[in-house]
Amino acid sequence: MGFPPNLTQFGLSQYEINTYLALVGHHPINGSQLSRVSGIPRARIYDVLRALINKGVAVEIGDGLYAPLPPEELTKRLRNAFARSMEKLEKKIAAAAQPSGYDYVWTIRGYEKIMDKAKEMIAGAEKEIHARLYPGEGSILADDLTKANHRGVAVHYISMGPSPVSFDMVVTHPESEKVEDGYNGRTFDLVADTNELLVGLFERDNIDQSPVNWAKNHWFVVTTRDSLRHDFYHCMLDSIIKADRRPKTKEHVLYRYIQKGI
Repeated sequence: MGFPPNLTQFGLSQYEINTYLALVGHHPINGSQLSRVSGIPRARIYDVLRALINKGVAVEIGDGLYAPLPPEELTKRLRNAFARSMEKLEKKIAAAAQPSGYDYVWTIRGYEKIMDKAKEMIAGAEKEIHARLYPGEGSILADDLTKANHRGVAVHYISMGPSPVSFDMVVTHPESEKVEDGYNGRTFDLVADTNELLVGLFERDNIDQSPVNWAKNHWFVVTTRDSLRHDFYHCMLDSIIKADRRPKTKEHVLYRYIQKGI
């Protein structure tokens, strides 16, 4: 029964984790049976059980039978312990921190980490969000953007392909494939309020190691936001000229929004 080694961050060894999981699925059970179920060598199983008992994660209920601490109780204990550790760490950081006149640009790698950061930014936005996303990333963030929109955050969205969202201020970029081919990857742009941004490129054949930048530098954030605002011009004019028509009511609204911020 192999399990990801990062579960050991909860203060249990890999053997202890596997033994506990086996106990959850098979109890009450004796040590010999538990060794077979968990894959832990019989010569080690009783040492592991003693360690679990000492940590309050398992109990011997008599006649050499063992049972686990109920999973909901274990997760509650771990959650509380983690919260206490975080509180202590925050206090130590606050005590050690000194004012800085620098706003650094940080590089994030790892697709899941980048999406998690994007979700965090969207959840923390208070007034407005500007996004220019390809459909893959847009679909992942669609629910988060929709929730933000529902709580009153103005979401301004440029979709690099079919849009997964339908806000008032959504336009479709006319040259998404050309951009992707030109950069050999999918651009990613997200600005929350005028506080922080997440921008970069998901390179083809190197998506999980592609560097995406996160920053709170005021002028970096503002100029990126304004670049996205003015991309609405591009999208609107392309749509109007190709169709040889007058602007629609929605396009007038977009135009007034862009003009207002200049």
